[in-house]
Amino acid sequence: MKIAISGKGGVGKTTITSILAKQLAEKHSTVFAMDADPDACLASALGIPEEKALNIKPVVEMRDLIRNRTGAGSFYVLNPKLDDAVEDYCYKHGNIWFLRMGDVKKGGSECYCRENTFLNALVSSLLLERDEAVLMDMGAGIEHLTRGTARGVDLILVVIEPNKNSINTAHRVQQLAEDLSIKNVKVIANKINGDKQKQFIEDNFNDNDILGIIKYNENIWESSLESSLPNELGEDTIEQINNICSKIEAEINNNEKKY
Repeated sequence: MKIAISGKGGVGKTTITSILAKQLAEKHSTVFAMDADPDACLASALGIPEEKALNIKPVVEMRDLIRNRTGAGSFYVLNPKLDDAVEDYCYKHGNIWFLRMGDVKKGGSECYCRENTFLNALVSSLLLERDEAVLMDMGAGIEHLTRGTARGVDLILVVIEPNKNSINTAHRVQQLAEDLSIKNVKVIANKINGDKQKQFIEDNFNDNDILGIIKYNENIWESSLESSLPNELGEDTIEQINNICSKIEAEINNNEKKY
């Protein structure tokens, strides 16, 4: 099960990623949770102590390791083999293996070609060569996915909230996914408060696009002030998340039968 989660900043994407990771960890012996969002706050949401989360180095900044894999000269390996275990780059939190990717660098200041090449190899290893559950917290885009790695993604979840900017970001992600030939893209509507907001979401997406709706939760909002999740999500929210998890499994199973 390989899932990429995207959405505009502030919609609750990282919170939902962390909850899904914990739910999946109850069924899977190993769950990889990859923070591919430059804002990098998934570690705290997973419950990793803040003092430890702050010291988790992004893979993209492991310069010596990267040069050892890609070569240290003017020329470098374009498809480095990661013979060691991917776990070596992770922080273990229960049976969740947390991995902070770091930002895909753009042109302008320094060439990060070999670092980006290494990140692509790491993503490929998780998406194409491993059988464990993988969740990728992607930020507003899906830049860490290439045409090669995209074929390993079972599902893209786009988290939205009831406003136009969030909707526009979701449609952009849908288009990016189509460009990468990713066929399975679903929407989770978050922080929905009342029938009017629910209707607003339904007016902007096809019924088949919407995987689930999560109502506004005051406890989660208050916990965001401390960069962590509350101990008690509430029965309604847990039920909504469980329903979404069931739909995710059904969606992936149905997709596997088709292809």
